[in-house]
Order: sequence, then C-alpha cells, then structure tokens
Amino acid sequence: MSNPRARLGELGLSLPPVTAPVAAYVPAVQTGNQVYVSGQVPMVDGQLAATGKVGDGVSPEHAKDLAQRCALNALAAIDGLVGLDRVVQVVKLVGFVASAPGFTGQPAVVNGASELFAAVFGEAGRHARSAIGVAELPLGAPVEVEVIVEVA
Repeated sequence: MSNPRARLGELGLSLPPVTAPVAAYVPAVQTGNQVYVSGQVPMVDGQLAATGKVGDGVSPEHAKDLAQRCALNALAAIDGLVGLDRVVQVVKLVGFVASAPGFTGQPAVVNGASELFAAVFGEAGRHARSAIGVAELPLGAPVEVEVIVEVA
C-alpha cells in the first residue's frame, strides 16, 4: 500500500484545512497511541455542504458522499495533530445520520466514510463501526462522523 497522502491523490482527493470547531472542543486529541477525532460534519471551505434529513430532502446517495466528506475532514484533523503516516489502524467509526421518519438506510450512508478509510489505508482501514439514526445533528447537518485511530 502506498502512503495515505499518495493514496488520497490516486483517488483524486486532497486533505482540506482542518475544520475549525464550532463550540468548546478541539478537532482531535491524542492519548497514548490513540487519536480521538471529534464529530465531523460535511464542511467544505468553512460552509456546511448540505442540510436536512436523509430520506426527506437529502437522498441516501448524496448522504453517502457527505459521509465521505466527513471522513476526509476527520483525516485532516488526524493529519493536523499527528500526521497521517503515523496511522496504524482505524479502530472505530461512529456515523450519525439525521434521518426522516421511517428511514433505515443508515449503514449504507455511513459506508461513504468506511469505504474511504479502506481505500486510503487498505486492511488497516477496516474498523469496528456503528451507524446511528438521529432526529437532528449540529447545524442541521445530514451526517456526522467520529473516528478513533491507533497511531505509532
């Protein structure tokens, strides 16, 4: 596997600037050999890429793309704190999906993040995961992703 930054380039992606916190927290924190990334919403150039609920105004396919953006923002937070080259394993991903009543496709939406981590890190990108439907997310975001990685 190539290094994570090179792999992103092969995928036609680049790391965005680290998203500035919108409240009293930091984007990521390291304790021991783990980095915990705060929940990332689909910010692009400092603006939320979409608002609304999946299944009512936001299609599942669009939400999957937004989950990928959340994951890309998480990678930026990791890189800003310790560098992507230090990632040994993506340990846990939690995806939150603002869901319209009756929408049950949260796992497919969160696959946008999971598939990006697998593409960037290969086998080390495979992780434990939860995909949770919620009534609302901060700023009206349709998707939010948080991640824990092990670093060397």
